[in-house]
Amino acid sequence: MLNIPNALTSMRIVFIPVFIVCFYLPYEWAHFASACIFAGVAFTDWLDGYLARKLQQQTKFGAFLDPVADKLMVVSALTLITEHYAEPAITVAAIVMVGREILISALREWMAELGKRAHVKVSEVGKWKTMAQLMALTGLIWSEPGVIYGMALFLLYVAVILTLWSMCVYIKAAWPELMSKD
Repeated sequence: MLNIPNALTSMRIVFIPVFIVCFYLPYEWAHFASACIFAGVAFTDWLDGYLARKLQQQTKFGAFLDPVADKLMVVSALTLITEHYAEPAITVAAIVMVGREILISALREWMAELGKRAHVKVSEVGKWKTMAQLMALTGLIWSEPGVIYGMALFLLYVAVILTLWSMCVYIKAAWPELMSKD
């Protein structure tokens, strides 16, 4: 069902190649423009959820597509900055974040098969992780040397800490099922 929240979520996916192509344009302003596009698209992550609740337009399709759009957007940005900077500090952060996403996606799918998906629903720590991650990625896509880069790198490592923390929260919630003999 296409409604405003689902259209915003779909737009996030459509704009992934746009911010990537913009990043590689041979113009002085390309990285800044790419960061602005990414930030605008990242804002829709919050906006689509808010509108879905406010307008009572929550759908199963939206519940499926929203996390897919988020992960595609974040993994695309992490890949872009990993290639651009080619720095171990950024590469390690990207690997931790992508690894956590794979692990938690698998954990949620497995818990859903057991009928216990609610045990691993999105946590408050996960929301803070996403905010720090999106802000860090915006700054790193901008790739402005100096203070912007320093703040973005700091936020990236805040996001890594929150990534690991939220992963522990989800694993702790699923632990009794993981250790059961059935």
